[in-house]
Amino acid sequence: DEALIREAVLRETTRGGQVYYLHNHVDTIDKTAADIQKLVPEARVITAHGQMGERELERIMSDFYHQRFNVIVCTTIIETGIDVPSANTIIMDRADHLGLAQLHQLRGRVGRSHHQAYAYLLTPHEKRITKDAKKRLEAIASLEDLGAGFTLATHDLEIRGAGELLGEDQSGSMCQVGFSLYMEMLDQAVAALKEGKQLSLDQVMSTQTEIELRVPALLPDDYIFDVSLRLSLYKRIASCKTKNELDDIQVELIDRFGLLPQPSKNLVQIAKLRLKAQTIGISRIEASASGGSIEFSDNTSVDPMLIIGLIQKSPSVYSMAGASKLKFVKANDDTQKRFTLVTNILNDLAK
Repeated sequence: DEALIREAVLRETTRGGQVYYLHNHVDTIDKTAADIQKLVPEARVITAHGQMGERELERIMSDFYHQRFNVIVCTTIIETGIDVPSANTIIMDRADHLGLAQLHQLRGRVGRSHHQAYAYLLTPHEKRITKDAKKRLEAIASLEDLGAGFTLATHDLEIRGAGELLGEDQSGSMCQVGFSLYMEMLDQAVAALKEGKQLSLDQVMSTQTEIELRVPALLPDDYIFDVSLRLSLYKRIASCKTKNELDDIQVELIDRFGLLPQPSKNLVQIAKLRLKAQTIGISRIEASASGGSIEFSDNTSVDPMLIIGLIQKSPSVYSMAGASKLKFVKANDDTQKRFTLVTNILNDLAK
């Protein structure tokens, strides 16, 4: 968009600033510089790229630093080691061809003084951009706060996959499962190997108990406004290994954000139920106002005679639906009654 480029260059130069125009193709960089000069005749344009001689490049960068030129058309040679406080606008041509780390580094070339800085990422129509490029651009656009570098690195890992732990490949298949699940599976595999056990993928996935109680269980956005903070807390709650860890997070939430709303209390209670269910080998719990069901995993530690005893004691409440599903029928239209019912059943099964 020529109008956008002209507006961005003029806004910066009229306030006495300078502009980086990134064009990462040496064979067409001179033509691009001529186009910029024609588009903005008021600008003083110069080019810089890595195929120039050392002395010539040093002279050009010195001239730009001392503001003899106010627009530099350059390649990614400016990615590191450049500190020009008066340059507070960068325009990146074909930003979809740049990596996430490059975009982050290049964006850091501006904003090195008290002036408002601008970074423009020029791309073709979205239909001509690859899926990974879209993800990179969305990631760089969404993260502007201090400390965004680590979050961007995590996004980068999810987009291209991590390198092999015991090999030389620098990208892998982690993108198939996501960074968080990948790290969780890796932790479980390492812990199993330390204990002399062999852990299969089926065993890893079977430890994740699904719980559906038909109640709202979340951290409302009017309780915690920041999206990234909410996601981080969801991850922490899901990663807790003990009831004490969940209690600590609950105390922290109250201390930081105030008393927990009911949906957040439900979220913590469900996490506690999940911990208890996982220890006895339950794969899924489902409950509604009229009853529900409990599915057992293949390696459950629940004594079958205990289940038979429950059915014999209360045949109107309990029944089997197949070899691994225990159904129960009991009215529990109140949220707290539902939690109490499921908790009592788990306590009975854990005896």
